[in-house]
Amino acid sequence: MPADSPARATARETIALLTGAAGFTEHRPPSHPLPPDGPLGWAGYDAARERAGTRTGEEESVVYGTGVVGDRACVLLAFEFGFLGGSLGRLTGDRLAAAYELALTRRLPLLALVATGGSRMQEGMVALTQLQRVAAASTRLRAAGLPQIAVVRDPTTGGGWATVGAGADVVLALPGAQVGFAGSRVRPADADPHAYSAEGQFAAGQVDAVVPPGGLARALTHWLRALGPHGALPAAPLPRARSAARLPETGREAVAAARDPRRPRAEAYLADYFGTRLPLHGDRCGGTDPGLLCGFGLRADGLPVAYVAQCGTPTRPAGYRAAARTIRLADRLGVPVLTLVDTPGAANDAEAERAGAGAAIADVFAAIAAAAVPVTTLVIGEGGSGGALALAAPDNTHVTADSYFSVIAPELAAAILKRPPSETGATADQLRLRPQDLLELGFARSIVT
Repeated sequence: MPADSPARATARETIALLTGAAGFTEHRPPSHPLPPDGPLGWAGYDAARERAGTRTGEEESVVYGTGVVGDRACVLLAFEFGFLGGSLGRLTGDRLAAAYELALTRRLPLLALVATGGSRMQEGMVALTQLQRVAAASTRLRAAGLPQIAVVRDPTTGGGWATVGAGADVVLALPGAQVGFAGSRVRPADADPHAYSAEGQFAAGQVDAVVPPGGLARALTHWLRALGPHGALPAAPLPRARSAARLPETGREAVAAARDPRRPRAEAYLADYFGTRLPLHGDRCGGTDPGLLCGFGLRADGLPVAYVAQCGTPTRPAGYRAAARTIRLADRLGVPVLTLVDTPGAANDAEAERAGAGAAIADVFAAIAAAAVPVTTLVIGEGGSGGALALAAPDNTHVTADSYFSVIAPELAAAILKRPPSETGATADQLRLRPQDLLELGFARSIVT
């Protein structure tokens, strides 16, 4: 990464990129000076700090305060990599803890602009335990329902990545940034460098988006609007039907309509529903599922809504984990949730079983059951058994005319009952899976046509 890269901008340059003319008000914590050469008496440590201060104009490796990004006030903290590699020592911990406390006291979102090489060796375990301070401060902010957004710059490694960075609710990264727990000098010599990059972490579902510097202020403005904090918000409105399908006469016809490749899918519904979409990417366990879309969005009237949308494919464990992550985040921030159900069922191959399909599905059931915010569900296609039901809101599920929902696919039901394929249609009728059947059974609240 060249030294003049935007990802290597100074802390104040990065803050100015986001706050612009709105400005930034710096804060400082109470002064608690270190003993000579730090807590370990590391020879030359004071001199190294003095040189770093002269070179950067900073007193420590973190700058923090209040500012406005777009039209949203927030607390910003920015690491200065030029000050001893943006490393964390006790005084850095004082500043980080104070930044989180400032956000908590003023009930503002926390925006962290991270560039760090990890904990400061010259302070030993005193430096390392600052990670526990950060984790505790972050937990208090989370309990208060206040959002945390991280922008990881170049480089973001070590404990700073494993707390301030990866511990945020939303993680954005600058292109080409080195991102990973292991820094370049301590990872295996034969390690794939892509795995330690912003793009590699995005591919692994650890980063929500890679955003060029020129688009960062706009993206963060949208995220701050979507995540709040908000007052009491209404339930997510129902999407409009995206097709003019008529109600099916038979179960077979219902299944055929839901499986029609020309039928509108989740992308069409989401594009019509939101003015701005802000995707969340990945399950934070190394997996992604392109067949399940998650994130937050802003409607034309400004209402923020979190969404989880199946795209007509078997949903994989990574998709369910991403769904649970999204629902729990929305619940903590008080944002209503919209789920779009459309899957033939959960992925049932050996890889899915090894990846914990059962536990991942159970976690989504639990997330919806525990949600205090309103969850609205629209079935827009196939409702295949428990893999679809996991995303359905009890007592607030609606269906389109070209959808169905069933305890099991009619073909599989016929096979289990040892019926010939010719009886699949009759089996579909017995399952009462048509939209109008679902309404009569009390599963669906309405048919959206």
